[in-house]
Amino acid sequence: MSENFREPEWDQLSIDTPELVAIDLPLAGIGSRFVALLVDYLIWFATFTLLFFLFVLIDPSFAKFSKLGEKWVTALFILIPFLLYWGYFTLFEAFWNGQTPGKWVAKIRVIQISGRGIGLFESMTRNLLRVVDQFPFVYAVGVLFVFFTRQHQRLGDMAAGTLVVHERDRLTASASESSGRTFTAGMFDAPAIVERPVARFDVASSGVQRLGSEDLEVLEGFLARRLDFSLETRAALAERIARAIQTKSGLEIPPGISVDTFLEEVARHLRDQSRLG
Repeated sequence: MSENFREPEWDQLSIDTPELVAIDLPLAGIGSRFVALLVDYLIWFATFTLLFFLFVLIDPSFAKFSKLGEKWVTALFILIPFLLYWGYFTLFEAFWNGQTPGKWVAKIRVIQISGRGIGLFESMTRNLLRVVDQFPFVYAVGVLFVFFTRQHQRLGDMAAGTLVVHERDRLTASASESSGRTFTAGMFDAPAIVERPVARFDVASSGVQRLGSEDLEVLEGFLARRLDFSLETRAALAERIARAIQTKSGLEIPPGISVDTFLEEVARHLRDQSRLG
Protein backbone atom coordinates (compact mmCIF):
# COMPACT_ATOMS: atom_id res chain seq x y z
CA MET A 1 0.00 0.00 0.00
CA SER A 2 1.49 3.32 -0.99
CA GLU A 3 1.23 6.79 0.47
CA ASN A 4 -0.38 9.67 -1.38
CA PHE A 5 1.74 12.75 -1.84
CA ARG A 6 -0.02 16.06 -1.27
CA GLU A 7 1.14 19.42 -2.54
CA PRO A 8 3.25 20.66 0.39
CA GLU A 9 3.35 24.00 2.04
CA TRP A 10 6.63 25.86 1.65
CA ASP A 11 9.35 24.12 3.68
CA GLN A 12 7.09 21.15 4.42
CA LEU A 13 6.33 17.75 2.92
CA SER A 14 2.85 16.36 3.53
CA ILE A 15 2.07 12.65 3.06
CA ASP A 16 -1.33 10.99 3.42
CA THR A 17 -0.93 7.42 4.65
CA PRO A 18 -3.33 4.65 3.54
CA GLU A 19 -5.00 5.02 6.95
CA LEU A 20 -5.84 8.66 6.06
CA VAL A 21 -3.44 10.13 8.59
CA ALA A 22 -1.39 13.09 7.38
CA ILE A 23 2.31 13.16 8.22
CA ASP A 24 3.98 16.56 7.83
CA LEU A 25 7.77 16.63 7.59
CA PRO A 26 9.93 19.77 7.47
CA LEU A 27 12.16 19.99 4.41
CA ALA A 28 15.88 20.53 4.96
CA GLY A 29 17.21 23.87 3.77
CA ILE A 30 20.64 25.11 2.80
CA GLY A 31 21.90 25.59 6.37
CA SER A 32 21.37 22.05 7.64
CA ARG A 33 22.57 20.56 4.37
CA PHE A 34 25.74 22.66 4.58
CA VAL A 35 26.44 21.36 8.11
CA ALA A 36 25.99 17.78 6.91
CA LEU A 37 28.22 18.35 3.89
CA LEU A 38 30.93 19.95 6.00
CA VAL A 39 31.07 16.95 8.34
CA ASP A 40 31.08 14.52 5.41
CA TYR A 41 33.89 16.39 3.67
CA LEU A 42 35.98 16.40 6.83
CA ILE A 43 35.58 12.63 7.10
CA TRP A 44 36.30 12.18 3.40
CA PHE A 45 39.38 14.43 3.56
CA ALA A 46 40.76 12.57 6.61
CA THR A 47 40.30 9.23 4.81
CA PHE A 48 41.88 10.56 1.63
CA THR A 49 44.85 11.95 3.58
CA LEU A 50 45.41 8.57 5.20
CA LEU A 51 45.33 6.87 1.80
CA PHE A 52 47.77 9.45 0.43
CA PHE A 53 50.34 8.67 3.12
CA LEU A 54 49.87 4.95 2.50
CA PHE A 55 50.46 5.59 -1.20
CA VAL A 56 53.66 7.52 -0.46
CA LEU A 57 54.90 4.59 1.61
CA ILE A 58 53.88 1.88 -0.86
CA ASP A 59 54.77 3.51 -4.18
CA PRO A 60 58.61 3.39 -3.81
CA SER A 61 58.52 -0.28 -2.88
CA PHE A 62 56.54 -1.09 -6.03
CA ALA A 63 59.03 0.82 -8.12
CA LYS A 64 61.84 -1.47 -6.95
CA PHE A 65 60.07 -4.54 -8.32
CA SER A 66 58.40 -3.37 -11.50
CA LYS A 67 57.58 -0.24 -13.43
CA LEU A 68 54.24 -1.87 -14.28
CA GLY A 69 53.47 -2.28 -10.59
CA GLU A 70 54.22 1.39 -9.99
CA LYS A 71 51.84 2.38 -12.80
CA TRP A 72 49.09 0.25 -11.29
CA VAL A 73 49.49 1.94 -7.93
CA THR A 74 49.39 5.36 -9.60
CA ALA A 75 46.25 4.41 -11.52
CA LEU A 76 44.61 3.16 -8.35
CA PHE A 77 45.52 6.37 -6.56
CA ILE A 78 43.68 8.31 -9.27
CA LEU A 79 40.67 5.97 -9.26
CA ILE A 80 40.29 5.50 -5.52
CA PRO A 81 39.52 9.18 -4.68
CA PHE A 82 36.65 9.16 -7.17
CA LEU A 83 35.28 5.86 -5.86
CA LEU A 84 35.77 7.04 -2.30
CA TYR A 85 34.01 10.33 -2.97
CA TRP A 86 31.10 8.94 -4.98
CA GLY A 87 30.84 5.68 -3.03
CA TYR A 88 30.91 7.43 0.33
CA PHE A 89 27.66 9.29 -0.30
CA THR A 90 26.02 6.58 -2.43
CA LEU A 91 26.59 3.62 -0.13
CA PHE A 92 25.88 5.43 3.11
CA GLU A 93 22.59 6.86 1.83
CA ALA A 94 21.51 3.60 0.22
CA PHE A 95 22.28 1.31 3.15
CA TRP A 96 22.12 3.62 6.18
CA ASN A 97 18.50 4.70 5.91
CA GLY A 98 19.15 7.73 3.72
CA GLN A 99 21.88 9.20 5.88
CA THR A 100 25.60 9.83 5.80
CA PRO A 101 27.51 10.57 9.02
CA GLY A 102 27.12 14.27 8.23
CA LYS A 103 23.37 13.96 7.72
CA TRP A 104 23.15 12.00 10.97
CA VAL A 105 24.88 14.85 12.79
CA ALA A 106 22.61 17.44 11.13
CA LYS A 107 19.52 15.24 11.81
CA ILE A 108 18.42 15.14 8.19
CA ARG A 109 17.92 12.27 5.75
CA VAL A 110 17.13 11.56 2.11
CA ILE A 111 13.75 10.04 1.23
CA GLN A 112 11.68 9.44 -1.89
CA ILE A 113 8.98 11.99 -2.70
CA SER A 114 6.42 9.32 -1.73
CA GLY A 115 7.87 9.28 1.79
CA ARG A 116 9.56 5.89 1.47
CA GLY A 117 13.24 5.32 2.08
CA ILE A 118 15.60 5.47 -0.87
CA GLY A 119 17.35 2.48 -2.40
CA LEU A 120 20.60 2.02 -4.28
CA PHE A 121 19.19 3.28 -7.58
CA GLU A 122 17.96 6.59 -6.14
CA SER A 123 21.18 7.06 -4.21
CA MET A 124 23.33 6.38 -7.29
CA THR A 125 21.30 8.77 -9.43
CA ARG A 126 21.36 11.72 -7.03
CA ASN A 127 25.07 11.30 -6.30
CA LEU A 128 26.16 10.84 -9.91
CA LEU A 129 24.76 14.31 -10.54
CA ARG A 130 26.57 15.73 -7.52
CA VAL A 131 29.42 16.79 -9.80
CA VAL A 132 26.94 18.93 -11.78
CA ASP A 133 25.48 20.43 -8.61
CA GLN A 134 29.01 21.42 -7.57
CA PHE A 135 29.60 23.40 -10.78
CA PRO A 136 31.21 25.89 -11.15
CA PHE A 137 32.34 26.15 -7.50
CA VAL A 138 31.15 25.33 -3.97
CA TYR A 139 27.85 23.75 -5.04
CA ALA A 140 26.71 26.91 -6.83
CA VAL A 141 24.24 25.06 -9.07
CA GLY A 142 22.97 22.93 -6.20
CA VAL A 143 22.48 25.93 -3.91
CA LEU A 144 20.49 27.76 -6.58
CA PHE A 145 18.22 24.77 -7.14
CA VAL A 146 17.70 24.23 -3.39
CA PHE A 147 16.97 27.91 -2.86
CA PHE A 148 14.52 28.39 -5.72
CA THR A 149 12.68 25.03 -5.89
CA ARG A 150 9.56 24.60 -3.78
CA GLN A 151 10.74 21.31 -2.28
CA HIS A 152 14.38 22.38 -1.79
CA GLN A 153 15.72 19.88 -4.31
CA ARG A 154 19.10 20.09 -5.93
CA LEU A 155 19.47 18.79 -9.49
CA GLY A 156 20.39 15.30 -8.28
CA ASP A 157 17.26 15.18 -6.12
CA MET A 158 15.04 16.18 -9.02
CA ALA A 159 16.52 13.45 -11.24
CA ALA A 160 16.23 10.76 -8.55
CA GLY A 161 12.83 11.84 -7.21
CA THR A 162 14.20 12.42 -3.73
CA LEU A 163 13.93 14.99 -0.96
CA VAL A 164 15.99 15.85 2.10
CA VAL A 165 13.93 16.24 5.27
CA HIS A 166 14.56 16.95 8.92
CA GLU A 167 14.20 14.04 11.30
CA ARG A 168 11.80 13.97 14.15
CA ASP A 169 12.91 12.43 17.42
CA ARG A 170 13.64 8.76 16.84
CA LEU A 171 11.10 6.09 17.59
CA THR A 172 12.55 2.58 17.58
CA ALA A 173 10.46 0.51 15.23
CA SER A 174 9.83 -3.19 15.63
CA ALA A 175 12.63 -5.57 14.82
CA SER A 176 10.69 -6.88 11.86
CA GLU A 177 11.08 -3.61 9.96
CA SER A 178 11.22 -4.18 6.19
CA SER A 179 12.29 -2.11 3.21
CA GLY A 180 8.66 -1.70 2.17
CA ARG A 181 7.85 0.36 5.24
CA THR A 182 7.95 4.13 5.15
CA PHE A 183 11.09 5.86 6.27
CA THR A 184 9.22 7.19 9.30
CA ALA A 185 9.70 3.82 10.98
CA GLY A 186 12.62 4.28 13.35
CA MET A 187 12.45 8.09 13.52
CA PHE A 188 11.00 8.67 16.98
CA ASP A 189 12.10 7.87 20.51
CA ALA A 190 10.14 4.92 21.80
CA PRO A 191 8.38 5.54 25.11
CA ALA A 192 8.84 3.05 27.87
CA ILE A 193 6.60 0.06 27.22
CA VAL A 194 5.15 -1.84 30.16
CA GLU A 195 4.96 -5.54 29.45
CA ARG A 196 1.49 -6.95 30.05
CA PRO A 197 -0.16 -10.21 29.05
CA VAL A 198 -2.14 -10.06 25.83
CA ALA A 199 -5.80 -10.80 26.41
CA ARG A 200 -7.31 -13.20 23.92
CA PHE A 201 -11.00 -13.45 23.17
CA ASP A 202 -13.30 -14.91 20.56
CA VAL A 203 -15.15 -12.71 18.11
CA ALA A 204 -18.42 -13.82 16.58
CA SER A 205 -17.71 -15.64 13.35
CA SER A 206 -20.94 -14.31 11.85
CA GLY A 207 -19.71 -10.78 12.37
CA VAL A 208 -16.30 -11.51 10.86
CA GLN A 209 -17.93 -12.99 7.77
CA ARG A 210 -19.38 -9.59 6.98
CA LEU A 211 -15.86 -8.28 6.54
CA GLY A 212 -13.79 -8.73 3.41
CA SER A 213 -10.25 -8.71 2.07
CA GLU A 214 -10.18 -4.91 1.89
CA ASP A 215 -10.89 -4.77 5.64
CA LEU A 216 -8.06 -7.21 6.30
CA GLU A 217 -5.76 -5.06 4.17
CA VAL A 218 -6.56 -1.99 6.25
CA LEU A 219 -6.06 -3.92 9.49
CA GLU A 220 -2.76 -5.44 8.34
CA GLY A 221 -1.54 -2.02 7.24
CA PHE A 222 -2.32 -0.46 10.59
CA LEU A 223 -0.90 -3.32 12.67
CA ALA A 224 2.32 -3.42 10.63
CA ARG A 225 2.89 0.32 10.80
CA ARG A 226 1.38 1.48 14.07
CA LEU A 227 4.81 2.17 15.58
CA ASP A 228 5.38 4.68 12.81
CA PHE A 229 2.95 7.06 14.54
CA SER A 230 2.94 8.98 17.78
CA LEU A 231 0.90 7.48 20.61
CA GLU A 232 -1.88 10.05 20.14
CA THR A 233 -2.11 9.46 16.38
CA ARG A 234 -1.95 5.70 16.84
CA ALA A 235 -4.80 5.72 19.39
CA ALA A 236 -7.00 7.98 17.23
CA LEU A 237 -6.35 5.85 14.17
CA ALA A 238 -7.11 2.61 16.03
CA GLU A 239 -10.40 4.07 17.29
CA ARG A 240 -11.36 5.15 13.79
CA ILE A 241 -10.65 1.73 12.28
CA ALA A 242 -12.39 -0.06 15.17
CA ARG A 243 -15.54 2.03 14.73
CA ALA A 244 -15.60 1.23 11.01
CA ILE A 245 -15.15 -2.50 11.76
CA GLN A 246 -17.87 -2.44 14.40
CA THR A 247 -20.32 -0.62 12.13
CA LYS A 248 -19.79 -3.09 9.30
CA SER A 249 -19.66 -6.30 11.34
CA GLY A 250 -21.81 -5.58 14.36
CA LEU A 251 -19.00 -6.73 16.64
CA GLU A 252 -18.49 -5.15 20.06
CA ILE A 253 -15.25 -4.68 21.99
CA PRO A 254 -15.49 -6.82 25.17
CA PRO A 255 -14.93 -5.06 28.51
CA GLY A 256 -11.28 -4.96 29.53
CA ILE A 257 -10.02 -5.47 25.98
CA SER A 258 -7.96 -2.74 24.36
CA VAL A 259 -8.79 -1.43 20.90
CA ASP A 260 -5.45 -2.71 19.57
CA THR A 261 -6.15 -6.21 20.90
CA PHE A 262 -9.63 -6.13 19.35
CA LEU A 263 -8.17 -5.22 15.95
CA GLU A 264 -5.48 -7.89 16.26
CA GLU A 265 -8.09 -10.56 17.01
CA VAL A 266 -10.36 -9.47 14.16
CA ALA A 267 -7.38 -9.57 11.80
CA ARG A 268 -6.47 -13.06 13.03
CA HIS A 269 -10.00 -14.34 12.36
CA LEU A 270 -10.01 -12.70 8.94
CA ARG A 271 -6.71 -14.37 8.05
CA ASP A 272 -8.10 -17.74 9.17
CA GLN A 273 -11.26 -17.09 7.18
CA SER A 274 -9.32 -16.25 4.03
CA ARG A 275 -7.22 -19.42 4.35
CA LEU A 276 -10.31 -21.57 4.78
CA GLY A 277 -11.98 -19.86 1.84
